[in-house]
Amino acid sequence: MGPTCIYAEKPKDVLDEIAATIAHEFKNSPVVPAALASQPGPNTLRGAETNFYANASEQTFNIKLLGQKVHITATPAQYLWNYGDGTVLGPTPYPGAPLPSDRWGEKTRTSHLYRQTGDFAVSVATYFRGTYSVNGGPALPIPGEGTFTSAPLPVSVWRSVTKNYADDCNVNPNGEGCGSAP
Repeated sequence: MGPTCIYAEKPKDVLDEIAATIAHEFKNSPVVPAALASQPGPNTLRGAETNFYANASEQTFNIKLLGQKVHITATPAQYLWNYGDGTVLGPTPYPGAPLPSDRWGEKTRTSHLYRQTGDFAVSVATYFRGTYSVNGGPALPIPGEGTFTSAPLPVSVWRSVTKNYADDCNVNPNGEGCGSAP
């Protein structure tokens, strides 16, 4: 006679219990928030478009849940921008992107134009969608989304002053804007 197993009770089906708790586990998982950047930065000008972009990537990790190996994949889906001056954009599917330096100041889907000077803390909350698999099984969707907020990016908004002068400094070296004027 071969080996036999005797159960004192009916084996527990943990898949339903994992499904019931996976959304909570996902929202408390070690997902790394998007990295936030600005162009120009960290200083920009009042009245000029400042390009912001978030760099978020798909992430995978493993956890142990109810004694089972659970593999989670987190994929960035949407972004909620807070420009620090009371202006919010989103949620939007656009993370933004860096621009070549000769295009700084152009309006983009995630740029912002500050109306006041000052120091602001810009942040972005990234909404991640998730899937999970238990013990190498099929990938299943995680209900809802996990929201992970980036560390604030400090931005200092300055004003610029442009002055035009009519004096010819060769004729009048003491004229306004000629360097030797007070």
